[in-house]
Amino acid sequence: MSNTRNISETPDRWVVVKIDNKLDTPFYKVFATWAGGYLDGDRWKLNSGIKSVESDEDYYYFIGHSGSCYKCHKKGYGTATSYGEGVLQDMIENAYKTNATVSILSEDTNWFNASNQNKDESKENKKRV
Repeated sequence: MSNTRNISETPDRWVVVKIDNKLDTPFYKVFATWAGGYLDGDRWKLNSGIKSVESDEDYYYFIGHSGSCYKCHKKGYGTATSYGEGVLQDMIENAYKTNATVSILSEDTNWFNASNQNKDESKENKKRV
């Protein structure tokens, strides 16, 4: 595990979604949400895709293909607000328009396998080029 990380985001709540376009191997992304306050609204963000995962006692560190690092509390799985939940449900319901499916992975998923799956997919995609 890396001792120094460039933390890009620390969401209030988070889930991992699987995106499958049925033509290529599925890939996995962090869907992060934050609850707003008096002066700022709720927000959400979808990372570039899980490249690798590290962890310590309290957090998972999802390193994205863009180099971002999402620091996600192990007890923070889920969406922070009804706004974030609505955005995610819209993504799931509208994915068919691009011949894809989006699904939320279970909280007890082994996140290290998801990152290894993405590594295998990257290798496979490089072979196709």
